[in-house]
Amino acid sequence: SQGRKRNPGGAAGAPGAPGQGGGRSVKAPCPTEALGSSPVTIVVTSEADAGDTDTSCPGRGPFVDWDKMPEARPGPQMPRDVLGRPPKELKRLAREGCWAGSHAGRARLYPRLIQRVSCRLLTPDALAYRDVAGRLFGEPGGSGHPLPEFLEGCPVPTYCLNPHGVAALRKILICVGALFPDITHSPLLPALAALLLHYSRDEAQCFESLARLIASNAPHAAYIDQSFLAHQASCMTFGDLASKHCPAAHKLIAGAARNVLEVYSEWLRWLFPGLPFAYAVRVLDVFLLEGQKVLYRVALALLKHFGLSLAPAALQGADIKAELQAFVGNIAQHLTADKLLERAFGIRLFSRKEIWLLQMANRKALVERGITVVQRRPSFPLAVDMQNFSSSTVTAQEMRLVWSWIPERFSLFPPLLLFSTSEDGCSLQRFYTCCEGYEPTVLLIKTTEGEVCGAFLSSDWSERKKSGAASGFFGTGECFVFTVRPEAERYEWVFIQKPELAKAVPRPRQRSPSPAAEAPLGSPRDCPSPEHLAVPSAQGRGRLSPFLAVRHFLLPSKTASMFMSGSRDGIVIG
Repeated sequence: SQGRKRNPGGAAGAPGAPGQGGGRSVKAPCPTEALGSSPVTIVVTSEADAGDTDTSCPGRGPFVDWDKMPEARPGPQMPRDVLGRPPKELKRLAREGCWAGSHAGRARLYPRLIQRVSCRLLTPDALAYRDVAGRLFGEPGGSGHPLPEFLEGCPVPTYCLNPHGVAALRKILICVGALFPDITHSPLLPALAALLLHYSRDEAQCFESLARLIASNAPHAAYIDQSFLAHQASCMTFGDLASKHCPAAHKLIAGAARNVLEVYSEWLRWLFPGLPFAYAVRVLDVFLLEGQKVLYRVALALLKHFGLSLAPAALQGADIKAELQAFVGNIAQHLTADKLLERAFGIRLFSRKEIWLLQMANRKALVERGITVVQRRPSFPLAVDMQNFSSSTVTAQEMRLVWSWIPERFSLFPPLLLFSTSEDGCSLQRFYTCCEGYEPTVLLIKTTEGEVCGAFLSSDWSERKKSGAASGFFGTGECFVFTVRPEAERYEWVFIQKPELAKAVPRPRQRSPSPAAEAPLGSPRDCPSPEHLAVPSAQGRGRLSPFLAVRHFLLPSKTASMFMSGSRDGIVIG
C-alpha cells in the first residue's frame, strides 16, 4: 500500500467612443447579409482615429492577407435575429457552424457576443487602449517596446495577418501587459488576440474584446489562464480528463512517454497554434459562448482520434509531442472541422463547477509541491523514479502506468511505501495501523499465480472508525480498481459507466450494510470461479469523468456509493 501523508486543514478552493477630432466622415455601407436588428452598417469615425480604422467592408479588415485567408464555406443560414435567441440555441448555432459561412458575419457578431461576457467593473476599453497606445508608441505603427514578460516561451501565432496586422498584434499585446500588470503567464492570450484581430475593424476594438475576456468574472467559467500556476493546474486537469475519456490514447502515451504530464502540458498548443486557421476559428466561435470547457472538449477529441489512428508499435521510441503536433497540423486529412466539433461535443464532461473544483484541487497540490512560477527550464516532476524503483509486486514500468491513472494532483508526488506483507506480515490490523493517516493510497495485490490487481483509494482508512461498531462505507467517486497483469485495465465508478443513474431519485437515509455480512471474497456468489476475482465487463465506453465527492450528487441507492469499507474481518473495495 503506497500513499502520501494527509495534511490537516481545509481543502481547495463597447467599441471605442468617438474621438474628439473636428470633422466627421460617413462611409457608405457595403452589401452583406443582415445580422440581428442591424441589416445595414454605417461606420462613423472621427478624423483623429482615421489612421486606426478599417477602410473596407466588415470582415475585410486591413490586418488580413486575403490571399492566405481560407474562403468562408457555405453553411447553415444565420438567423436575422440571432442575438435575440436563447443562450442554449445560440450555442447550438455556433456548434453547427452557423457563422462559418461569412467573414463579415463573424466581424459583426464577435464584438456583440463579447459585450455580453460578465466582467469586472473597471475593465480597460477601446478608449483606454487609444490613450495608452498613444503614449507608448507616439505615431501609429512605431514600436520599439519588447513584448511583455508573460509571453516568454509562449507561441505568438499570426495566422493570416499581413505585416500591418502583425505590427498591430504586437502593439495590442504590449498594451495588455501595460494595462493588466497582474498577468504573469498566459499561453492562450496571443492566439486569441491574433484570431480576434482578423475580425476587428481596428486595434482598439480588438483590444477591448480581449480585455473583456481577460477580466471575465463569470463563476467557474474563466476564459484565459493568467498565471503559471493556473496554466499548470489546467494542464493537470486535462491530464485527469484524458485519463478518463481517452483511455486507449492515454495508455499508449503512458507506455511510450517518459513523463505523461510533460506531454499533456502542451495540450493548448494542439489547438493554438496547432490547428489550421479554419479549424481554430470554428473553435473560437463556440469558445466565446461557452468558455474554457470547449477547449478541453476539442483537445480530448483530438487526443482520442490520435490514439485511434496509430498502432501501439508506432510510438515506440518516437517523440510523442512532435507526433501529436504533426497529427494536429494535418487534421484536415483525418477530420473535417464539423466532424471534430461533433466528436468533441459527444464527450460527456462534467459541469463547469466540477471542472473548477478539480482545477482548484490541482492548484493546491502544485502549491504544496512549490511549483508556482514559471522556470527558465520547466521541470516536470517524474514521480516514479525508473532507476531506483524496486518492488516485488510490479515493475517500474507497470508502476508508472498505475501512477498515470491516479488524479494528477496526487501523481505529482513520489510513492511512499507504507505496508508490505514481506516486511510487515499478513495482519489486517497491522495493515490499518500502517496506512492510517495517509490519503490517498494505492493498494497492490499479487496472487500466487502471478496476477496483479489493485485499487486507488481516495480516503484515509481511519474513516472506517466513524461508523462505530457497524462497519460503514466511505470514499469518493475517484476510487477505482484495476488489473495490471495479465492485462492492464482500470474499472471506475458505476456512474461513469451509467451516468443516467445520477438523475434518479435520491435514496432514503439508511445505514450501509456491514461488509462482514457479505459473502467472502472469491465465493461462488461473487465470481464464477472460486480461484479468480471477477472484474466488471468493459462495456459502455462512453465514460464520464469521476466526480470529486459523493455529496455533489443525488445517489439513487445505498449501493451506488460503496467505495471502500474495512472491519476486523476484511476490506471491501469497489
